[in-house]
Amino acid sequence: MTGPDSTPPPAPTTRRRRKGRAEELVVPEAEFTSYYGKPVIKPPPWAARDIAGYFFLGGLSGAGSVLAAGAQLTGRQATAKAMKASSLVAVSLSVAVLVHDLGRPGRFANMLRVFKPTSPLSMGSWLLAGYGPAAGAAAFCAATGRMPRLNGAATAVSALLGPGVAVYTAVLAADTAVPAWHDAHRELPYLFTASATGAAAGMALVLGPLPENGPARHAAALGAGADLLVNKLMEKRLGVVAETYREGTAGRLMSAARWLTAGGAVTALALGRRSRIAATAGGLALLAGSACTRFGVLQAGTASARDPQYTVLPQRERLSP
Repeated sequence: MTGPDSTPPPAPTTRRRRKGRAEELVVPEAEFTSYYGKPVIKPPPWAARDIAGYFFLGGLSGAGSVLAAGAQLTGRQATAKAMKASSLVAVSLSVAVLVHDLGRPGRFANMLRVFKPTSPLSMGSWLLAGYGPAAGAAAFCAATGRMPRLNGAATAVSALLGPGVAVYTAVLAADTAVPAWHDAHRELPYLFTASATGAAAGMALVLGPLPENGPARHAAALGAGADLLVNKLMEKRLGVVAETYREGTAGRLMSAARWLTAGGAVTALALGRRSRIAATAGGLALLAGSACTRFGVLQAGTASARDPQYTVLPQRERLSP
């Protein structure tokens, strides 16, 4: 008989082979625990609305500049002009929400005091500092029709820096100790690239004329396919940490992102060539899907940092023979 104050029976010991003989363990295998169930690491202090918005807007702007350059090279001037304006607005808003999260504009300027190639934060700050003026010059020249040489140079520079702006936030997140981000360091940059491609294609479908939206429709299909594939591979490889992408707020956001992205791409590819309504609906769905992906990734990271098992269990698995 055991009462409420009785001592529980000792945990069973295990045996293992060592040099041809069994060795009995005196101390049982340690079980997962943390101090009063408190998180092992500090959750990200970032405001979800600011930083997830920063992730989304930066991806939209960077990928949009690539599409704008392609549209200009292929003679799709209306789409090029619209995408340059969209990229300028998006990067301006992304810097605004970043500064809002930092608290003071001077803190962003302080990040430019150091040029450190091994720091994603330092390189990202310099990318934004170079990309923003180029995107602004390209949008101004396209809107006014002046300075064609500057227009060409600014369009080329923004297209070259755009992919870095779109993806560096994934590297920045993966460089932290947050399990849902750090453990996904292989897939997260590809996921952000695919998501940004879908968002920029969606914006081109919304703003560009129907006769010029062929590349945008194909980019939407490519981005959506890559997004869904990388999501599947990431969840398969993450093991127990993948729960943070499937459950709670993050799970609902990632599920909505998959449906919106797939639905937007199918609508744009099947009907967006002839129907203005279908092109707009597909584009808006792609934009919403990309936003849900960024907010879902942020929520998954926060959830994984708050629950100590997502820090301890993967470490134990990596140490086990």
